[in-house]
Amino acid sequence: MADWVESGGPVESAGGAAVPINRGPVGPQLSVSPDGMIGRVPARLTRWRWHDAVPELIDRLSTFQLFMVWAATVLFCGIGYWLGAVAGEHGLMEAGTPLGSNLHGLGGALYFSFVTATSVGYGDIIPLGIARAIAVTESVTALLIFGAVVAKFVSHRQDELVREIHRVTFDERLDRVQSNLHVVISELLAIMSICERPTMPLHRVAARLDSAVLLFLGELRTTHDLLYQPRLMVEEGVLSSILANLASALDVLVELLDCLPAEFRRSEPLEIALKNLTRLAKDICGTCVPEQYTPRLTFWMDHIQESAGRIR
Repeated sequence: MADWVESGGPVESAGGAAVPINRGPVGPQLSVSPDGMIGRVPARLTRWRWHDAVPELIDRLSTFQLFMVWAATVLFCGIGYWLGAVAGEHGLMEAGTPLGSNLHGLGGALYFSFVTATSVGYGDIIPLGIARAIAVTESVTALLIFGAVVAKFVSHRQDELVREIHRVTFDERLDRVQSNLHVVISELLAIMSICERPTMPLHRVAARLDSAVLLFLGELRTTHDLLYQPRLMVEEGVLSSILANLASALDVLVELLDCLPAEFRRSEPLEIALKNLTRLAKDICGTCVPEQYTPRLTFWMDHIQESAGRIR
């Protein structure tokens, strides 16, 4: 409800006197996307990595843009060969004669550049001096770029289908996580109401508590994997709701475990689940996860870690 009110959702008040509600911690506000939608921005803050720069750049470029980069590489290297011929001893040689600095020499340099980029290598023109280093660099660069062009042609449609399937599956999984967390919170609150009765059936409490904690552990593990896998992108609003529900479920679980009577004996599956749950929750904090997230998400992560430290 707190997230709904903060995001500007409509709220109808019941008649009568207003009742104060303890909303608990809410943390920083959600970010606003350029189109004005609250929480519809990436949850993760971008962090530049040099080893990811080239693959990301290739993914962003279209097939035509990559082809133009390849053509520009051929053109600039051809001009480089020609400038080497102008300089003297570091140009190209054809039939034992160095190519000149005239238009014929420029045409021969562009021809050699194209032949080198396509790895044909007829051998009618050979490089000399620095031109050899340019030829090796051009050959490797042009082949890599041309390979990326061919790969985009082949995998364009397949990539679209895979991305769409992944998006639908991923969105459905996130919806299930939120739904299951609501079920966990409701179940824990129901168990707590049983604990408040004068006569409490311990066997029923044990069975329901085992089931709720095991379900809680599964969704916490999913969220933990989500935070530790940098290639999975989630909107801030969605991930904020999941983390807020995790924090609420942990708070309710801590309160429930504290109110259980002394004669209640935890089963072995419950003990194992609580230990794993505590371990995973303590791995979630603003400085623990490998990526940098928005301030609101960092707030909920730190709250989750703090609540995990209170589980006994």
